Amino acid sequence: MTLKDEEIKKILLREDYITENDLLEAEKYIESYKTSLTDYLLTKNILNKEILGQAMAEHYNVSYLNLSTEEVDGNILSLIPEIVARKKGIVAFNRKDGVIQIGMYNPLDIATKHLVEKRVGEEVQIFYITENDLNEALRFYRADIKEEFENIQKILKDASLAKEEYDENIVKMVDLILAYGEENKASDIHIEPYLKKVLARFRIDGVLHDVLEVPKKFSDIILSRIKVMAKLRTDEHLKAQDGKLRFKLDGEDIDGRVSIVPVPEGENIVIRLLSSQGQSLTLADLGFSQGDLEKVNEAIKSPHGMILVTGPTGSGKTTTLYTVMKILNRREIHVSTIEDPIEYSIEGITQIQVNTKTGLTFAKGLRSIVRQDPDIIMVGEIRDEETADIAVNSALTGHLVLSTLHTNNAPDTLSRLLDMNIEAFLISSTVEIIIAQRLVRHICTNCRFSQTITEEDLSLIESDEGIKKTFQEKGGKNLKKLRFYKSKGCKICAHTGYSGRIGVFEVLEISEKIRRLILEKASSDKILEEAKKEGMSTMFEDGVDKVLNGITTLEEVIRVSKS
Repeated sequence: MTLKDEEIKKILLREDYITENDLLEAEKYIESYKTSLTDYLLTKNILNKEILGQAMAEHYNVSYLNLSTEEVDGNILSLIPEIVARKKGIVAFNRKDGVIQIGMYNPLDIATKHLVEKRVGEEVQIFYITENDLNEALRFYRADIKEEFENIQKILKDASLAKEEYDENIVKMVDLILAYGEENKASDIHIEPYLKKVLARFRIDGVLHDVLEVPKKFSDIILSRIKVMAKLRTDEHLKAQDGKLRFKLDGEDIDGRVSIVPVPEGENIVIRLLSSQGQSLTLADLGFSQGDLEKVNEAIKSPHGMILVTGPTGSGKTTTLYTVMKILNRREIHVSTIEDPIEYSIEGITQIQVNTKTGLTFAKGLRSIVRQDPDIIMVGEIRDEETADIAVNSALTGHLVLSTLHTNNAPDTLSRLLDMNIEAFLISSTVEIIIAQRLVRHICTNCRFSQTITEEDLSLIESDEGIKKTFQEKGGKNLKKLRFYKSKGCKICAHTGYSGRIGVFEVLEISEKIRRLILEKASSDKILEEAKKEGMSTMFEDGVDKVLNGITTLEEVIRVSKS
């Protein structure tokens, strides 16, 4: 362990936040996977971010601040030069009652505190912030993308510019678009050619936003640079091409999946950003309720069987599977995957990419994996009968199999397997748990406020008996007394009212009664009825809980419940 980890270990042990046994497991994991103690504790759900932050703050005798919920004032941020902020792990984010509020990763660094006080000429108040929050805040130092892009264009207009400098600025132009997309947590970057311009658009929280207009003359330059980065043919303009690229941001490698297709005005580019941020999520971060979290944690302890995640494209199924795999990944076991595509590379796991050109399909890859002596197998998607048959038989012969399907809800997954000609007794014997999910947008916590239910929301609830009944069960018979959360819109959420996305889940445990229903080939409705008797919450019910707790909005839950 590093010295930093040793300090954290002592603090958490002294305050009984962790046990010696936790540390023994942590040391093995950290040694094997070259990660940090805090990453281990958060990934394995031993502590959450708030508890860890409070524990460290208590030790330093300062207040803990969840900086991700604060609006960083750009004028205050600039009081500390970026070089100092990065070197000293410090960020100024607000001024309150004449006091500059400072977030520090190491509040015992008194010399830096005095340096800042001298520089700003004002009293400062120190808060403990996590390393992740510090890194997020440091990204605010970047200037506006339009301003930076205009500066590059001015340089490129210089006729006397040497070729090396010209090429260097073209690289900067593309890197700027990629970096800005990653910093804004875009899942996809669209670069679309039109008659007189090129438009860059980012998909953030599932919604496309226009970000930048680029003069048409830069279209071919940007296209060529991206093709070079993705190792694609620069002289091919009439066929679709797919590839992968990698770029660095703040010392972190970011991968992107590139798709280029010809259109009337040139070639359309879409880059799916595969940030490593997704690998650091915990199951709690994904949005599982405490009850569902306990069910999933219990199911993944099983040495064999199937864990299935279901939902439409873009519902976060792969992220859930990766989060589970990171929990299960240990040196004493062998984890193998067959994926299309490989979203994130995980050290210690054998990951195989589907390649239809060479005949490497899910089914053939899965057959090969079984001969590689795996303990845990992840199949990116069960698409056909052959893959389903091999996956089920692998689970039956002592492997833990993780996979996804496309079905509307958890009970429908069992019917789908039957439709794939999997025998009922095999399904009953192998499936341990089914997780159905959708993604909803998270209300921005910086500008969130609560209010008594509006007439519009009340009318929406009362228009459907099922919705009305659920809200009455969760929030009380008198719907007019309900309080809903809204958001004003602010700089942090780009005035959308939403920041990030979170899952709504339906977790179906395969109990003995449900196993008997599977053997009887009971309908999905009958299985759903029994599951609800046993305490399962549907996705809609989980969404209603999140509405009443101020996590998302009624409109979001109704939107995804219809999909």
